[in-house]
Amino acid sequence: MRVPSGVFIVVALILTLAPGAAGREGARSRTLEYWIAVVPTTWNVVPNERDAIEGKTFLPEETTFDTVVYKAYTRDWQQPLPDRSDVTGDNDGIPGPLIRARVGDTVLVHFKNLDTLRFEPHSMHFHGLRYAFGSDGAYIPGFSGPGANVKPGDSFTYRLKAVRGSVGVWPYHDHSPSMMESIAGGMYGAISVLPPGQRPADREFVVFLSSHLTFMTINGRAFVGNTPVLHARVGNIVQWDVLAIGDDHHTFHLHGHRWRNPDGTFIDTRTIGPAESFTFRIHEDVPGTWLYHCHVEGHMARGMIGIYRVAR
Repeated sequence: MRVPSGVFIVVALILTLAPGAAGREGARSRTLEYWIAVVPTTWNVVPNERDAIEGKTFLPEETTFDTVVYKAYTRDWQQPLPDRSDVTGDNDGIPGPLIRARVGDTVLVHFKNLDTLRFEPHSMHFHGLRYAFGSDGAYIPGFSGPGANVKPGDSFTYRLKAVRGSVGVWPYHDHSPSMMESIAGGMYGAISVLPPGQRPADREFVVFLSSHLTFMTINGRAFVGNTPVLHARVGNIVQWDVLAIGDDHHTFHLHGHRWRNPDGTFIDTRTIGPAESFTFRIHEDVPGTWLYHCHVEGHMARGMIGIYRVAR
């Protein structure tokens, strides 16, 4: 299998070019704007109430909980963006919307707290990007500003910069006084930063490993038939963005494929801890229906397993 190097796709909700800036990829003076709100939802970890591999069934009260999640909106939070179920990084709630940028971009994240479930403060804390202290989003009593403790009904704009050291995939999450309950409920998402001149992948998959209720989940879902079914074709450049959050370590494994470590060696399994992340690309040449999963066997048995389908 041929495995090229490289990372990331550039997509933004709103794009503004500074005066005189070129409108091509690689321009260094773009401003990308995202409008994101925290909203209540009812989340079912196992929508079909089945573990198809083990033949187990569940009751809705075992798999469903009320929570608050990040969702992407149109400008000024006028209406939520549609949920695209054909891709990961969608807008169904867990994980939150994928934030994309390229080195040199300024990223403005306009955040609003619409929590009418718990009526708690929330925030957004971003890994990997450069920002002033006021955009850190982490609550420190007596030191942090309003962006770390956004009250229900209030809003705040985080100003971020994608620098060369930002290339890769990174998590974001709530870091307000309600951080622990919020992350356990699914308030986390991914940031994807492309280096200058890098071609976007044909397919980009966000795979977030975490636990909810008694289940081990991928993107908030558990077991084949509920976790994301990822699709690609032979010839595609496919990028995998793998992240973890919570209290557990995982070992991500993709059947039938290998990728390069930073040291140049080939692997097909990699260990990842809380708030860690990695990305890799493959030039797809192996058709089939493949499994991807955590290779901690107990985690896989509790739902951390999905299907990757490659068409000819």
